[in-house]
Amino acid sequence: MSNDDKRSGSRLDRRHLLQAGLAAAFAAPFGALGAAHAFAPRGFAPGVDFSEFPLCQTASNAPALTGAPRKLKLSWNAGAVCLAPVPVAIEHGFFQKHNLDVELVNYSGSTDQLLEAIATGKSDAGLGMALRWLKPLEQGFDVKIAAGTHGGCMRVLSRSDSGVAKLADLKGKIVAVGDLAGPDKNFFSIQLAKLGIDPIKDVDWRAYPGNLLNVAVEKGEVQAFLSSDPLAYLWLKDTQYKEVASNLDGEYREKSCCILGVRGSLVREEPQIARAITQALLDAAMFTAQNATIAAQSFQPYAPKAATLADIEGMVRYHTHHHHPVGDALKRELKAYADDLKSVQVFKPSTDTAKFAERIYVDVFAV
Repeated sequence: MSNDDKRSGSRLDRRHLLQAGLAAAFAAPFGALGAAHAFAPRGFAPGVDFSEFPLCQTASNAPALTGAPRKLKLSWNAGAVCLAPVPVAIEHGFFQKHNLDVELVNYSGSTDQLLEAIATGKSDAGLGMALRWLKPLEQGFDVKIAAGTHGGCMRVLSRSDSGVAKLADLKGKIVAVGDLAGPDKNFFSIQLAKLGIDPIKDVDWRAYPGNLLNVAVEKGEVQAFLSSDPLAYLWLKDTQYKEVASNLDGEYREKSCCILGVRGSLVREEPQIARAITQALLDAAMFTAQNATIAAQSFQPYAPKAATLADIEGMVRYHTHHHHPVGDALKRELKAYADDLKSVQVFKPSTDTAKFAERIYVDVFAV
């Protein structure tokens, strides 16, 4: 076998491996409201000092929940490695600490369906991407954003030998996306607009199945593609790809891309419960930031088979789990994102973004 044949075979094996991992990661969540899976927490994990988490002190004046643990349903996408704090919260007792019995609902329907499920009580809370949720929230779903959870989910990739070296190089190029209305397309469109590039006229966006994005660039049909972890991270292990940009570049390094939404009626009728689930998830996020190896182990059952424990740990360390704004800081981030969406014609020019942010957020530590 020639060296070229060996290299070709290596790429094929790697691609098959990654695509098999993709199927394992994302087959289960498909459908509107996926099957609910309950996980039994192990209780407080040995060695976890809950006094480490300063946000616990924020809620320390609130009365502790008493009686039988309060049952709640939390919707999440089990294939999203950036949500590692969720299994951490289950496995290491963060929900139990707040007297909560949380059932995870593996969800990957449309955002409108998810928000409707939360608003109508089919789920009590959910986690998703701000740039996916904000437009549907204009419709008035009874869902309140209680916290940002982290940053760092989205990347622009290209071939290592391509002439695409920076975001501005996408001008005049064909770019593959998994969803023409997806948060990654919205995010990088915003960044292009800030560079003076019209993301509607100056870039040709084309939709491909998520597991074939890299194939599109290999075939020369596109010059770059957008993806999120874990796929983006795994593809970057192949030296034929390079990262062109991510949502941790520049000012966005200190902004959250994912958010926690809580049922509006839960906030109004049981504010202490809304506060407790928010607190538990933020504590788990901080624990994740401080204990990446342990968090990776908790998430490993949900990861693509192609991802090693070291891969998962690398992604956990890359994502900014230490950044989780609440209160006024959260409201400012939501307004900023709404302003950004106006700049790329996702929001109407007439939208009052300050009023919008005020309407959709809640400070659960002040209610």
